[in-house]
Amino acid sequence: MGLTSKTVLALAILAAALLFIGTIVFWPRLARRNWRAVGGRTVLLLATQVAVFASVGLAVNQSFGFYASWDDLLGKETDQGVVVDRSSGAHGGFQVLSTQSVSVPGGHLPRVGGQIQKIGVAGKKTGITSPAYVYLPPEYFQPQYAKRTFPVVVVLTGYPGTAKALITKLDFPNTAHELAGDGRAQPMILAMLRPTVAPPRDTECVDVPGGPQTETFFAQDLPTAIAGHYRVGPRPGSWGIIGDSTGGYCALKLAMHHPRVYTAAVGLSPSYKAPIDATTGDLFQGDEKLRRHADLEWYIQHMPPPDVSLLVTTSRHGEANYGPTMRFVDLVRTKAPTRISTIVLESGGHNFNTWRREIPGSLEWLSGRLTER
Repeated sequence: MGLTSKTVLALAILAAALLFIGTIVFWPRLARRNWRAVGGRTVLLLATQVAVFASVGLAVNQSFGFYASWDDLLGKETDQGVVVDRSSGAHGGFQVLSTQSVSVPGGHLPRVGGQIQKIGVAGKKTGITSPAYVYLPPEYFQPQYAKRTFPVVVVLTGYPGTAKALITKLDFPNTAHELAGDGRAQPMILAMLRPTVAPPRDTECVDVPGGPQTETFFAQDLPTAIAGHYRVGPRPGSWGIIGDSTGGYCALKLAMHHPRVYTAAVGLSPSYKAPIDATTGDLFQGDEKLRRHADLEWYIQHMPPPDVSLLVTTSRHGEANYGPTMRFVDLVRTKAPTRISTIVLESGGHNFNTWRREIPGSLEWLSGRLTER
């Protein structure tokens, strides 16, 4: 049974409940002061606490998607051992590893439900290897669209996050399918992955001096690989990017730094500068220019405003980034040609439930700012 299995969570809750009841029932019998009674009380208390903490931990993990499997939890994530074909020349390494249908009526037929492909990408410029999921809309497989290219939206998780959670927890493919079916958004290709391309380190999409060149991977290697293997828009204006939490910061930064690649970006509950902590290590290695450029407030005030559209989301109650978000909006709104929009909820925490409320409007907004042919 997997880490995210509902059965595992139910068994943990059941064990906690039975141990709690057992402690109440057997406590009078263990009230003596001999070593057996003391030992029994100790075992019951410890077992009950462990079961309660396990239940809470499993429930939190199911809600936030921190770890996708036992291997992921124990640092033995196997997805990073991706074998890709590196003989594809200018496009770097790329390989389709598996395919799956989209969970919509008739979704077993690609021309009806589209298709999700798990891929491996090896960056030609950076050498970074990362798995990803690509959602192809139904139109991609329909004969009347055989010569059409499609806009692409890169979708990033937070940290630590898992790419699969973008499908199973945040429902990006299903939401894109529904929006296109309702005429609220154009059919779009989604390239879904986590920004943690050098796990377990959180590189915050920074080109770390002497370390992983994460920004270059997302700004050059990933678009080159995707464009080399799918029918995507060939010109600026065809690519957008969206992310939550750390992924939201990455999305905004990549669009601001590379406006000819990403013409529009959405930050769901984003931060606005890269932290330096135990998960990141020293990202800038004393490079003050790199540190300043990674601070989005500094960047919009001191660098030429990029010609991009940005959307940021927050909540008045429940989100710690409300103040920084409003300050960032005030800075950007005076910096044409950069454009800024917001989604501000009355209440909502830093979690999947909040982001699911913001994703439909965000994808519709992105669709209106991307071109196709």
